[in-house]
Amino acid sequence: MPAVKAANPRDVFAAEDWRAITRLSRWRGIWLVLHGWMVVALAAFGGAAAWDYHWLAGLLATPVVLAILGGRQLGLSILMHDGAHGLLHPNRKTNNWLGQWPTGAATGSDLFAYRTYHLTHHKYTQQPEDPDLSLSAPFPTSRDSLRRKFIRDLTGQTFYKQRRAQFAGALRGASPTAHTVGRFLALQAILLTISLLVWGWTPFLLWLAALATSFQLFLRIRNIAEHACTPTGSGDPFTHARTTYAGLIARATVAPYWVNYHSEHHLFMGVPCYNLAATHRLLGSGGYHPKMTLSPHYRDVLAQAVN
Repeated sequence: MPAVKAANPRDVFAAEDWRAITRLSRWRGIWLVLHGWMVVALAAFGGAAAWDYHWLAGLLATPVVLAILGGRQLGLSILMHDGAHGLLHPNRKTNNWLGQWPTGAATGSDLFAYRTYHLTHHKYTQQPEDPDLSLSAPFPTSRDSLRRKFIRDLTGQTFYKQRRAQFAGALRGASPTAHTVGRFLALQAILLTISLLVWGWTPFLLWLAALATSFQLFLRIRNIAEHACTPTGSGDPFTHARTTYAGLIARATVAPYWVNYHSEHHLFMGVPCYNLAATHRLLGSGGYHPKMTLSPHYRDVLAQAVN
């Protein structure tokens, strides 16, 4: 099928507004990566401190810690996604390093493989050629089906299935899978070393537990929210993706680093994540919100995802 119709920014924004929202900062992408890792450190070592204080305190704190860690792991994936678009830093080498090591390697992704895959998704959004179509096509589904998916995520089954396939490809010598696994293991070794030097095993085990559970759940909810049950058949670029309003808890878990402004991202993929909220406001002042697919919160999205 032909590529999806794109929105023309010259038809939507004043020239000075377009320049403002597409301007890449030399420091904001770096700061967001640092921010993500600082939150990870505070959550992991805070959780370890709770376990050292008393086993009951550790038991009560762990669900909160896993939620925070899973949210920042998703956040690092979102920043890798920005790197795939060349939006983390104006210097391409710096951008690619940020997207490959401190963000992509954290969750076992390869920036360059993801870039090719993801740009195809943008070109053929919600069409048969879209490599992400399997993430949205099954919806709406039954409540039981969605519940089973969530259980698989929270019990580590999804993580195990993904890592098993990835590691099997690496053992066969498949490239770039072998390099991706190598970077993933190298970064986990660094995190384990830091954990052991500073506090012991507990911070690293909390990180790993979140990667196997809460991260998988938040990633699924984010994927559902972005494209499931959207009216893409009209060919209107303003309907190809969904923007979901996010409160504090959502921003800490399923919607880090402005990923909830997904309609804006698909409309104008040259806008860095830290300018997506401003883009949303400009679209509102221009009268474009009624054309867009908007949800008031993630509960509304999940309600639409079940029949």
